[in-house]
Amino acid sequence: MLGLRSSGLILLLTLQFACSGAQRCETPEGKCDFVCDCSDCSDEQNCGYREKGFECDFEDTAMCGWTDQSINAAYSWEHRQRGDTMPDSGPSSDYTTGTATGWFMGVSAVKSESLSTAVLTSPEMKQSSPTCRLRLRYFLWDSGHTGLGSTPLWASIHRQDSRETVVWRPEATSVRGWREATVFLGRIPTSFRIRLNSQRSEGRRGDVAIDQLEFLDCALPLPSPGKECPAGMMECRREGCVEQRQVCDVSDDCGDGTDEETCDGYQRCDFEDGMCIWDMTSLSPLKWIRTNQESISMTDPLKGPGRDHSTNSATGHFLYVTVPDGGLTTDWAAFQSPRLEPTNITHPCKMVMYTHQFGPRSGGLTVLVADHKIYPVWERGGALGDVWVKAEVEIVTNSTFQILIMAAIRDFAYGGIAVDSIVLSPECRISPENNTWASFPKPPKDPCAEPDKMCDFHQDCEGAADEAKCGDFSYPEGSSGWTDASIGSQGWVLLKNSTSNEEYLCVSEAPGQQLTEAQTRTPLLGPSGPACTLSFDYALTGNPDHIGELSVRVIDSLLGIQPKLWEFSGKTGTGEEAWKHVDLSIGVRKHRFQLAFEARAVKLCPCAKIKVKNVRFVGCHADYIPSSPTALSCNFEDGLCGWFQDNSDNFDWTVLNGTDHTIGIGRSLAVDMWSPSLHGAFGRLISFTQLRGPTGYCLSFFYKLYGPNTGALNVKVLDDYGYESILWTRSGAHGNMWHEAHCPVPHQVQNFRLMFEAVRSGFDGRVAIDDVAFVSGPCTVPRMCSFEGQQCGYSSSGNVHWLHRSGHTTTIAGPKNDHTLETEDGFYMMANTGVSILPSGGKAVLTSPVRQGTAKTECVHFWYHMGGERPGSLTLYMKPVEGERVKIFSDSLNQGDVWRHGRGNISSALVDWQLEFEVVGAGGKDTYIAVDDIFISAHPCEDLGSKCSLERGMCSWSNTQNDKVDKLDWELTSQEAESHYSVPPEDHTLGTERGHFLFLPSSDRTTASQNARLLSPHLPPTKGTCLKFWVYKQYSTNSELRVLRLSEGLPHELLVVGELGGPWKRFDVNITSTNEYQIVFEGIKGTLGVVALDDIEYTVGINCAKKVMDPLTNPPKGDNAGGIAASVIAVLLLIATLITLLIYYLRTKQRIGGVNGPSSTSSSPSADGGFSNDTYEQDLTLDRVSVAPQQNHPMAAGFNNVHEYEDFREMEVA
Repeated sequence: MLGLRSSGLILLLTLQFACSGAQRCETPEGKCDFVCDCSDCSDEQNCGYREKGFECDFEDTAMCGWTDQSINAAYSWEHRQRGDTMPDSGPSSDYTTGTATGWFMGVSAVKSESLSTAVLTSPEMKQSSPTCRLRLRYFLWDSGHTGLGSTPLWASIHRQDSRETVVWRPEATSVRGWREATVFLGRIPTSFRIRLNSQRSEGRRGDVAIDQLEFLDCALPLPSPGKECPAGMMECRREGCVEQRQVCDVSDDCGDGTDEETCDGYQRCDFEDGMCIWDMTSLSPLKWIRTNQESISMTDPLKGPGRDHSTNSATGHFLYVTVPDGGLTTDWAAFQSPRLEPTNITHPCKMVMYTHQFGPRSGGLTVLVADHKIYPVWERGGALGDVWVKAEVEIVTNSTFQILIMAAIRDFAYGGIAVDSIVLSPECRISPENNTWASFPKPPKDPCAEPDKMCDFHQDCEGAADEAKCGDFSYPEGSSGWTDASIGSQGWVLLKNSTSNEEYLCVSEAPGQQLTEAQTRTPLLGPSGPACTLSFDYALTGNPDHIGELSVRVIDSLLGIQPKLWEFSGKTGTGEEAWKHVDLSIGVRKHRFQLAFEARAVKLCPCAKIKVKNVRFVGCHADYIPSSPTALSCNFEDGLCGWFQDNSDNFDWTVLNGTDHTIGIGRSLAVDMWSPSLHGAFGRLISFTQLRGPTGYCLSFFYKLYGPNTGALNVKVLDDYGYESILWTRSGAHGNMWHEAHCPVPHQVQNFRLMFEAVRSGFDGRVAIDDVAFVSGPCTVPRMCSFEGQQCGYSSSGNVHWLHRSGHTTTIAGPKNDHTLETEDGFYMMANTGVSILPSGGKAVLTSPVRQGTAKTECVHFWYHMGGERPGSLTLYMKPVEGERVKIFSDSLNQGDVWRHGRGNISSALVDWQLEFEVVGAGGKDTYIAVDDIFISAHPCEDLGSKCSLERGMCSWSNTQNDKVDKLDWELTSQEAESHYSVPPEDHTLGTERGHFLFLPSSDRTTASQNARLLSPHLPPTKGTCLKFWVYKQYSTNSELRVLRLSEGLPHELLVVGELGGPWKRFDVNITSTNEYQIVFEGIKGTLGVVALDDIEYTVGINCAKKVMDPLTNPPKGDNAGGIAASVIAVLLLIATLITLLIYYLRTKQRIGGVNGPSSTSSSPSADGGFSNDTYEQDLTLDRVSVAPQQNHPMAAGFNNVHEYEDFREMEVA
């Protein structure tokens, strides 16, 4: 019966609480108090709450209740996205989604004579707990180089009953990337709003931005109806529970003051009514003062702590010390308690105080005991941020003593140290004795080296005294260099194993009230070099399944707190000795920095421990450059060789397993633009410093640019002063295959470094590199040259020079845009053919580097632009190293302000050769001829208008790079090669997973409705041309496919492909046009599914009924006679060589005897060592189809007459 009554009572109390919760759900008191009183949490909507937590990513138009309340519309906060193109100011993406479509809050542009302030205000919140904090991501970048000013961003609390209170002030340093910060709000007993402020007189749009706001641990202790508080905890009147250590600590942890009411015998001082028992007398001329923020400054956010601890307001008082107005003459200040009675270990004197150590002026705080002598009992070094931190000190001494609190102040621009809310326990009894002062200890020795040489990984002092206490355990006192900087309930301590006498760092309980990670830091280190490595052992051991987390972070002296370098979560084992080892690359750090171990244990007890030992700094001196057997040549199978990650960029290159160029299953380096965890605009891989040499160099490598919205890959050269210049660049879709690149590095007159730079201008693709080789001497002619940043080794001769130009640099005449980028910023090669510069009949020749001959017929593709009346003629020759040059292409007509596609076959038959682009003047006025995007395909040219099976690349089809026309690209792949996107199970041509096709995916990395345009070459006017193609489009996809005719800049719709929902389907489209035109396949991205193209064919002048509609014309094209002549020359040379070898064989045959069977020898593929870039060609399989004899007319070739080459994995795309 008693059990039933007890159950009934508990049920009644539970129902009562549920009822009260339901009632509170509907009241204003339950709104915005960090507690979900309603079952659907509707009471917290638009209060910083979104869906599942108190987190706001600004993806909704409601902005979680945050509003712009700027005083002046000239400078305000905007709810915005990045936009379709890479901006020259503001973030390259939001933080949450990491894409151009994600939302964030950014400031508007401003330019005024006086400072303007933009204010972003939160909804009104009811009250907060002492542990309340706001974690956010912020962006500060001075893109216009006008200066950020001293207060580009800060946070404040606005309460109706008091003045505004500053709670957060980040370092005003310019970094093009998102950074993380925590705003400690603390206990606020009344309604309040948070304000995010930015103050500037000049700045570009978006250069100050905010995203991903998250409230943490802001709710007061929740009532537990019907339950008693656990042992060791105190019950609040609100029915919540707090820990015993939170009682009488001058912090309202209950939220109703219960924990601070019964504190008889405690001596508490909040400095609101004076100094209490504390004495400000000091021997130092630098003095502590009792003040408040109102007295320090209410206009300069950088002055003072912003608020006191006891009232968390600008009007509350505290003790403060900083650099005085007259300058710093002494760097320490102290105040002290009265004399206190002796204590013992069972009844120690316990002191609690709250400290605020902010800015570079904060050198540290020490508590000393003065009895017979003066000695430290507690210390906290450096700056801890914009937060009041709880400290506890226990004092045991058998003599009368005093407590001294001493601050060290540095002579820097801002900051200081404040103390508030000091509590002495009843055991700290005032003594009537008035004995003399204790003698001061001897001052520490002066440093043996300048501050910047302390802990710089180089021994400058006798006995390495300058490196002895820097955190490296290999020094006897090295472990003492780690200083606990924890502000929460867990901290780090240095312990020694009693058995092995081995020191280790261990996480233990700490007095702080914040629920943050334990952190221990080194002193300022470095700068460091590229080989710098942090080596250590760690153990997370115990009985629980999950012990906690451990991580390593760099704190840069200029850039502030950096993202975590390494982290581990879980446990390493059960036993005490379950240690694991880590060698963590720190790399180049240009500024002084600190290393920090951060940890958080799920539960602190003897049954669970987090420990670190054997900390070493290896190879860290800034001038130390390790040797690499292969230098900069690297296939990344065994590390980065002579390359290292740039730590001043936004993200790292990562090792990609199973997708390399060398063997297909090895390693390469990649940046996955589609990764949601990727943030920022740049990822850079930098070489070790290279000594200047007598000649230039060649950097060759294989690369991938794959995906519909990939970004760009740059190669740059950097000098010792940090100046960088582009040598090579590629952007846009290049297919899911490896391409070979040859990048000439000009002769350098000083030491230099090279850089691979992945530019995240797109968000859906992959950039990868492999098989890097760096050799002295010139490059061979590269397979592809876009003239962006360099001339690829092409040289000029003749009456006038070819000029390396862009639309910006062209003065008299020339194309407005290049072909590669289709912008004024893109480069090309141009010859002025106007009669005033190049007389009629005069010549200008552009010559490529020498390329090694091959037995296969290759096709050279290029784009040319001819402007003005009588621009002259353009002829392309192949010039063998031995023999006469042969013509493979020519044109002499001005065909409008467009880039045109040219091509020609090269049959060198193992003879080395060069390309020569020859321009001959025709007496025109202000005329020119330009070339761009020269590309040498490994396959013969296909007839104009013949079918493109996509097995040899994209033929004459190309993606436009004009971002005013489209935002995405059609991408070339096969089902076999695909590992990321959903694609058709097989192509149409071969009907296998190895066959290739073009596709446009519907990923969530880009905006739905963005488009991709695939363009044909310019085609002549026609009364009937037939376009045939095959489409794959699922029922589930909501992507669109449109076929357009583009003429004189205007699109004319020919076909819209609807739902297909099955296998490949063929479409035939008749095209008529009175003007020159291009065929356009426009894919419009949906939210799911894929659309794909294969086997594209157009028959110029012949309609889909196979009727000839146009007379035959002879457009500019390759000269077959030239190709044949080159082949004849090469064959004759080859025959002569074979005859010579035959004679040699017959003469030496008799000298070779005694051979019983065949023998074999092996030789190294590389005389210079390093690695071999061997490639492997697959065997032919039964699903391949042989090539039909070449037909004179495009219509004579059947749809399935396709041959897939053995080297299809290395196809090149124009």
